Amino acid sequence: MIVTEDVGVVQREAWAAKVLPPVEEVRPGLWSIPVPMPRNPLRYVLSYALALDDGLALIDLGMDTEESWDALVRGVAATGHHITEVRYAAITHLHPDHFGLAPRLRETTGATIAMHAADATALGHFTPVDTAAEKEAWRVDLTGLGAPPEVVEAERLQLVRFPPGESADIVLAHGDRLDLPGWNVEAVWTPGHTPGHLAFVDRDRDLLFSGDHMLPRISPNISSGPGELPDPLHRYLLSLHATTALPDCEVLPAHEYRFRGVVERARQLMEHHEDRLTEIRDAVAARPESTAWELTRNVTWSRPVDAMTPRLKRLAVRETQAHLIVLSDRGDVRSDDGTPARWTLSSTATKKEH
Repeated sequence: MIVTEDVGVVQREAWAAKVLPPVEEVRPGLWSIPVPMPRNPLRYVLSYALALDDGLALIDLGMDTEESWDALVRGVAATGHHITEVRYAAITHLHPDHFGLAPRLRETTGATIAMHAADATALGHFTPVDTAAEKEAWRVDLTGLGAPPEVVEAERLQLVRFPPGESADIVLAHGDRLDLPGWNVEAVWTPGHTPGHLAFVDRDRDLLFSGDHMLPRISPNISSGPGELPDPLHRYLLSLHATTALPDCEVLPAHEYRFRGVVERARQLMEHHEDRLTEIRDAVAARPESTAWELTRNVTWSRPVDAMTPRLKRLAVRETQAHLIVLSDRGDVRSDDGTPARWTLSSTATKKEH
């Protein structure tokens, strides 16, 4: 996908070469730090370090692994600071590559952890009983989508949780200004990828820290399921539309490379999902009474479904379901509410075709 202007030339070249980009000073007192993601096709998350009078603030952190922690420590050192000088960490969302190191960072440095309430709540401490109930909810959900046993029973990537009795130090809401002296960073609620996903805009410096909401090359996974939004794709499309009202500034995403063109990229992503909705609707028309899993196998992906790992298959079928929910909301398709649920064109949609 081509964006209007790519300003992250070094990062883009590193991405193409499949190597980590260097720590890079994006603006005076602002650095991007690549933190590796072991055994993940995205390869790294970009943590952003903002200079404060008495240390550093970070936006996103990396996975809870020794390799990731060591890379973050080295990256902070490259800015001329020590990891113990990190005072504040703003988390875009709850996924392990963004939040994973937060408990360790707070334990090591005493840093303040800030995130949206919807995601912070989901990261509360779970007892073994809670964990078993969560696993059962996922099993029921995936069975209802018609997923095969290898997908239903596949080991799920576990969220890193807050320790017992702890939570985020600061709960951010849309429009809140981060307490970072010398910076004018505002939280922008962009639900869809997760219920509490946040982006951060600095209007003074012409910057948008987009997390996973907006990436230069791919669309983030938008999934239905336990703990997710009831209609995640609808909320994501609304978030993209709202993003077009932001300044058309440089985008600092959590993966891949920097680019410019907020409005154009938001429109591209909206168009991508409209095309995807059409493709899935056509698949329902061609194969009525299909389950979400059967439809997943009959639409296009970046790689063949059979070549996906069970975890990627699970993400794929949940994304198909998110699109089916929107199509149902629009009156184009309907489900028989069985187990597994089967989809057909609605009577209204059938009449339109004739």
